[in-house]
Amino acid sequence: MDYDGQLDHALQRLHDEGRYRTFIDIERQKGQFPHASWTQPDGTQKPITVWCGNDYLGMGQNPIVLKAMHEAIDATGAGSGGTRNISGTTVYHKRLEAELADLHRKEAALLFTSAYIANDATLSTLPKLFPGLIIYSDALNHASMIEGVRRNGGAKRIFRHNDLDHLRELLAADDADAPKVIAFESIYSMDGDFGPIEAICDLADEFGALTYIDEVHAVGMYGPRGAGVAERDGLMGRIDIINGTLAKAYGVMGGYIAASEKMCDAIRSYAPGFIFTTSLPPAVAAGAAASVAFLKTAENLRADHQAQAKALKLRLKGLGLPIIDHGSHIVPVMVGNPVHTKMLSDMLLQDHGIYVQPINFPTVPRGTERLRFTPSPVHGPGEIDALVNAMDQLWSHCALNRAESAG
Repeated sequence: MDYDGQLDHALQRLHDEGRYRTFIDIERQKGQFPHASWTQPDGTQKPITVWCGNDYLGMGQNPIVLKAMHEAIDATGAGSGGTRNISGTTVYHKRLEAELADLHRKEAALLFTSAYIANDATLSTLPKLFPGLIIYSDALNHASMIEGVRRNGGAKRIFRHNDLDHLRELLAADDADAPKVIAFESIYSMDGDFGPIEAICDLADEFGALTYIDEVHAVGMYGPRGAGVAERDGLMGRIDIINGTLAKAYGVMGGYIAASEKMCDAIRSYAPGFIFTTSLPPAVAAGAAASVAFLKTAENLRADHQAQAKALKLRLKGLGLPIIDHGSHIVPVMVGNPVHTKMLSDMLLQDHGIYVQPINFPTVPRGTERLRFTPSPVHGPGEIDALVNAMDQLWSHCALNRAESAG
């Protein structure tokens, strides 16, 4: 076997399809977000504006968060020293879990090193707790949810995206006495559409199912205290397990679930992804706790964030660009070709100092390749003007179609 040759073939296939992903060397500048420096291939630096980051509210630069992290690292040092069972539980971890439980009005919360691990570990563990469990999973769920469902060894049913009739058919076809859980998202990040939370909760009640919601693209940004879309819609009490992240709107790192005390205790006790993973560094936990606490009262930031997203959508629609608009903060501009998408991304960066990554297969289906912009409260009128003008020029330069919005 020519192993190197096989690797060359696999990588060349990505290049040929326009799907090879390149890491861009970005240096964030404290207090200057969304501005950053790009180290170009020749080693020179160029100022850029980041338009595709998940630090949606700029909390990674917030002085309150940085102060909490500095204090924690000065007090405890760098790492946690082990898993939560082996010296890796500190006052910072417990404080963060308390903040998260309070945020979601749940009895408890459980920290993981990422929301990916939280999804994977929890969903793959549930069948151990409920023998015979059937998981009903939305077709467009995050890869971490798909992986957790795939690995759990139990029965699974995939319902068409946001298709309540299909979900009902699947639920009705199974044993009424079998334990069930419906897994879905509040905001699907590629199109920016919302999950039908209330209707899914109604079905869960009717068929005796648990509900599991992924709120990673909503926590911090929706609801009176930033607990997500379920809070905004007054539905948190109907959700059994809430998954969230600390690496997007909260600007730090980590993931979690919030649920009943018994549920969190059972996942803590049975999930290998939790048991055998070193816990978050105390400084990270401290920064995340400060961010969560701060955003519980920062309704102005959430309002500014939504206003910026609406403004950008209106400007891009005015140019006739094919954007998808489901009313969330996600701004996808459809291109539909992986080579063209990569070309536009490269030209925006090189010629206009605007950084946005191309979104290609397998993240989205083939033929729906796009640029996905994530405006924040600190993207001002000047940054929006520069982006809109650049998109207008490049769309004409590349002779791409202008059409009504795609959604």
